[in-house]
Amino acid sequence: MDIRKLKGVRKISALTAYDFLMARVVDEAGIDVVLVGDSLGMVVLGACDTKGVTIEDMIRHTGAVMKGVRNALVVCDLPLESCVSVSRVLVDARKVREITGCGCMKIEGKPELVRALVSAGFEVMGHTGLKPQEADTFKVQRGDFVLDEAKAIEAAGAFSIVLECVPADLACRITDELRIPTIGIGAGVGCDGQILVLPDMLGLNPDFKPKFLRKYADVYGVAKNAVKRYKEDVEKGIFPSASESYGQDK
Repeated sequence: MDIRKLKGVRKISALTAYDFLMARVVDEAGIDVVLVGDSLGMVVLGACDTKGVTIEDMIRHTGAVMKGVRNALVVCDLPLESCVSVSRVLVDARKVREITGCGCMKIEGKPELVRALVSAGFEVMGHTGLKPQEADTFKVQRGDFVLDEAKAIEAAGAFSIVLECVPADLACRITDELRIPTIGIGAGVGCDGQILVLPDMLGLNPDFKPKFLRKYADVYGVAKNAVKRYKEDVEKGIFPSASESYGQDK
């Protein structure tokens, strides 16, 4: 899917996914872009930030997602350790493509790395505003430097760009001034598309309540209740039933 063609035509939908089953759900729901985010460090591996995510983590999860997606564009987040130099980012991106078949990468900031990847034949999604790989605190990013970096990332050859935690009016200005699509998270409705972290929008973390998040389900509550019912049935001896057990008949 070439989401560049969607700018000015319709809004672009994007979500993260980290495993085969949820990737299949997201893809079958018709989402345009599936990002295998380094946010997996927090929502899958339980870390306090994304900084310790490895390229091996990204390869493992991107491979799983690629198996579950048939139609959406899959994008692999390159982790902090991959983005220390041009040589390292090229080695790691090639490794991702060779092992998983995913040739589309995302980079936070660093237009020089975007340019190197594009020159090497990769599709690259940019990212500006709040950059979790660099940030020590999560706060709204204001100022012309966000626009300047967005323009530099576009000039480096990115096909789209994520705007994270940017004031809505600034995000609208960036969207108007760029030719490539903007994908917002905490950046208002004026972006060309929106992305959320899948476990967050499904309500899997009841304690996570940032201003920009809309929870579309209470999967945490549903799953917890299901597990409780299973536990009760096991303890009462009513699971498995006869119909759920194998007999001697061939």
